[in-house]
Amino acid sequence: MSDELFVARFTPNPEGLNAEFYAFCARGELRFQRCNACATWRHPPRILCPRCGAEAWQWTASSGRGKVYTWTVTHQALLPMFAEDLPYVVVVVELEEGLRLVSALRGIDPAAIELDLPVEVRFHRVSDTLGLHWFVPAHRRATLDL
Repeated sequence: MSDELFVARFTPNPEGLNAEFYAFCARGELRFQRCNACATWRHPPRILCPRCGAEAWQWTASSGRGKVYTWTVTHQALLPMFAEDLPYVVVVVELEEGLRLVSALRGIDPAAIELDLPVEVRFHRVSDTLGLHWFVPAHRRATLDL
């Protein structure tokens, strides 16, 4: 589904550092925290580095490219609002930076998904402070996103 046809059936209500993550997505940017001391990327956002315990960090842009680490195909809607989307795919994407991000995968028949499938991020801007991310196969052009 293209961004024009995207319907946000459920949106998060982020607070704190999570709100910053979703605000970057609203601007079409995939950014994650990166430790200033040891350069470790981290998600979900948190105050201290899980590797070295340092407090200093910055939001750093991700390439938005990665590969499918694992996935599941949902065939039965748990909520009626998702019934028209069936089947839909939830993936864990391993990004080039080494982070793993849970998201949706669109633009591919679920039967064609395979491990290490190259993917790239897309965004839907819900508001000035909230953007949602999903992924598409990397070989597809943005105009063909589903």
